[in-house]
This record gives sequence, C-alpha cells and structure tokens, in this order.
Amino acid sequence: MKSYKTSSLADQVFERLETDIIRGVYARGEILTELKLVEQLGVSRTPIREALRRLEQERLIEETGKGSRVLGITADDLLDIMNIRLNVEGLATYYATVNMTEEGLRQLEHVVDLQEFYYSKKDAEHIRVMDDQFHELICRLSKRTVIADTLMPLHRKTQRYRKASIENKNRTEAVLREHRAIFEAIKAGDAELAQRLTVEHIQNAKQSVMERVNNLG
Repeated sequence: MKSYKTSSLADQVFERLETDIIRGVYARGEILTELKLVEQLGVSRTPIREALRRLEQERLIEETGKGSRVLGITADDLLDIMNIRLNVEGLATYYATVNMTEEGLRQLEHVVDLQEFYYSKKDAEHIRVMDDQFHELICRLSKRTVIADTLMPLHRKTQRYRKASIENKNRTEAVLREHRAIFEAIKAGDAELAQRLTVEHIQNAKQSVMERVNNLG
C-alpha cells in the first residue's frame, strides 16, 4: 500500500477493505485484527482503526472484543439492496434528464461508447467498471444529494454479483442495449421514458443478480 497518499490514507484503506469484503476476499465470519491488517496492508494502525470504524457503521463487520468479524453481504441484504435500487434509481435518471447539461450528456455518451468498445474486446473487467461509472454518473448528474448518497454505496455493495452477471454474455448484451436506450431517452429529454427504462433495467439486473447469489454463496 506504498502508493497511498497520507492525506487520504484512511479513505483508501476503507475502500480497499470494503472492496475485499464485498468481493469475498475476506470470508463471512473471518476475524480481522488491527495487527493482521497492519501486516497485510503495510500501513499504521491509525488509518486501519478509522477504516474498521466506518466498516462497522456500514454493517460489513462487527466488533467481537477479539477483533472484527466479517459480515459481508448476505442474500437478504442483496435482495433489499436491489429492491431499494428498483424504487430509487428511476428517480435518479428522471432528475438527471431534467437537469442534464451538454457536458454531462457528453460524459454519459462517452461511458456508453466505452462500454460497447470493451464488449467488442471481450474485456469483462472494464465493462464492469463502465457499468459502475454509468450508474454513478447518472447519480451525480441528477443533482439530488439524498438520492446519490443512497444509491452510490449500494452500487459498491453489489459489485461482486454484478461482476458475475456481466460474465454472462447474454446478460451483458442486454445491459449494453438497456444502457444505450436509457441514454437515448435522456438525450431526447424524455425524463419519464428514461425513468421507466431504468426501472426495467434494474428489474432485469435484480433477476440476474439473484439468480447468481446462490452460486457464489
């Protein structure tokens, strides 16, 4: 972790641990201690202590007195997350359409174009990254702080399962079509259509993700 900058060390340690927990690097039930993480990550106890505190607030770990037990994301958690996205994400797209700027539209089109490019190269990891950017950019462009603050942490928590979904060729092709259709509706300024297409997209994503949760454990 030598590349980390001191000013943002705690944030970066948190993001690293959050990602590792969500992706299953640390198994549910595993005990994490400050000393173990100091050795693994090569940083001092102070940023690790802060990161663990934030992870506990996110309910990804719980303190046991002998270390922090990994809770991770359960099937019930995932179902709740997808249901929240189903009810909120359409609103983000609606407001993004209403508040769209020319620069925002260019950024969104660039992400959609890149996702299609990476699909042509069969680059699953970059497709996933562009998927993250598509949804997070819509959150930012909505200019609705509460909506963005609600959705963006949930996107991170589903990345393990969305990665598995993207590795399914048929689902990936559908995602690209759905993203393109949402973008075209936003470009046309049709907020209600963009909202409806987003809800359909999240419904399809929910079905795909929940089909895979049992396989991944």
